[in-house]
Amino acid sequence: MTAAAALLAYTQPVPSAVFVAPFLLETTIRFIDAAASLAGVRLGLISQDPVERVPDHLRHKLAAHCRIDDGTDAQQIADATRRLAEQLGGVPRLVGTLEQLQVPLGEVRDALGISGMGAEVARNFRDKSRMKQIFAARGVPCARHGVATSAAEAVEVAARLDLPVVVKPPAGAGARSTFRIDTDEQLSSWLRVDPPTPRAPALLEELVSGAEHSFDSVFVDGQLAWHSISSYLPTPLEVLENPWIQWAVLLPRSIDGPEFDGIRAAATEGLRVLGMTTGFSHMEWFQLGEGRLALSEVAARPPGAQFTTLLTYAHDVDMYAAWARLEILGEFHPPQRRHAVGAVYLRGQGVGTVAGVHGLEILQHELGELVVEARLPRDGQPRSESYEGEGYVILRHHDTAVVAAALRRVAEVARVEMTG
Repeated sequence: MTAAAALLAYTQPVPSAVFVAPFLLETTIRFIDAAASLAGVRLGLISQDPVERVPDHLRHKLAAHCRIDDGTDAQQIADATRRLAEQLGGVPRLVGTLEQLQVPLGEVRDALGISGMGAEVARNFRDKSRMKQIFAARGVPCARHGVATSAAEAVEVAARLDLPVVVKPPAGAGARSTFRIDTDEQLSSWLRVDPPTPRAPALLEELVSGAEHSFDSVFVDGQLAWHSISSYLPTPLEVLENPWIQWAVLLPRSIDGPEFDGIRAAATEGLRVLGMTTGFSHMEWFQLGEGRLALSEVAARPPGAQFTTLLTYAHDVDMYAAWARLEILGEFHPPQRRHAVGAVYLRGQGVGTVAGVHGLEILQHELGELVVEARLPRDGQPRSESYEGEGYVILRHHDTAVVAAALRRVAEVARVEMTG
């Protein structure tokens, strides 16, 4: 370890850490605030946004701030970390929640001698093709797949897998740029308009039919310390293909039964072979027929799409703070599941901007006592390109069936009108 690396890894009596956040998005700010609120921790922030954009309630909690031009560039992050180390007396922890940050953060940790996930392990999670190859080699159940760097390779992979297939970027996140190809005509059309290239390869997967779920978990020292299971209603891909569908997710109250033994074993093995030691992860998986299952993909970060908020309501524990304590202090206390929780993501019908939200009075009368949080679309709000839509409603109850029925009712009644 070099002298500079030794300085960075030096542990003060009062711990310090650096949080990397390219942009100060609302959910990101919640994670930063959780880290900055840890007793005795001095937190530095690296961001493309200037310090003036840090909310007032958070700014006074920060020990230092450094602005860079590209918040995902490893060299810029490393240079900024060195500067902050001089102010903080060392940087024993370097953290961030963005999917696209995990490899650059690993590279910086490797270069500066900072503990935590290194670049090679981070690539196992970030590169979905590499991930599937590791799964296949170690016998972890997953969909058949192939990577194409040209139109000819795409045709070859599609023929080997048989149509239909799902196409996605190898380093994608949150179902972005993901679509389905059912016919040779659709395949030809895609390859004429946007063929894969060596610089922009495409991952093709067999279309797996079944119920889609998530498996959110915490590993500590290579062991599964806690997990959560949720159900997608319907799958994110179906939502992307059908703009009229309101997407929902359900976190059942009870997840410890034998019906989930298979995913617990497969997910634990999957995380181990990818190299997870200590950290949060978000996994998507399919329950197939006859008790079979298939892991889809895993991210070495806390979940997005308000899932951390859902976990907070399900366990009556601040999961943003739990993430911060684990990543910075190495502490984690597994919470107990206390409630069933669900969310409906309100998606606009049509194009343009939000012109109104209908059905709210009916829902307030029928389900008001179940609602614990809501963000309603605002008039004039532009249409979201994500399956998360323009707003959401979160519901909670001790009975899973009650939450499931309420989610269906919200999806039936709530309608976001758009105007172009």
